[in-house]
Amino acid sequence: MSEILSEWFVYVVECVDGTYYTGITTNLDRRIHEHNKTNRGAKYVKGRRPCRLVYHRSWSGRSEAAKEEYRIKKLTRGEKENIIKRFQKNSS
Repeated sequence: MSEILSEWFVYVVECVDGTYYTGITTNLDRRIHEHNKTNRGAKYVKGRRPCRLVYHRSWSGRSEAAKEEYRIKKLTRGEKENIIKRFQKNSS
């Protein structure tokens, strides 16, 4: 069975306590809304609301996005802050 190609996003949100959560989705607006307002958000984020989107990058398929999500999750806090700063600098 082949993977249907669609746009997938790897994203990082900053929670109210200053921690980061990394995930993947096909719809950033919906996912951030779920994290902040519904029971469909990640369990980690539920107790740390509100969260705000601080980083995102698009990928052409789920497999690539999942690999990048895994890579980011393994980074130290300082390394995550560096990619967030670069992203915010480039998106201004």
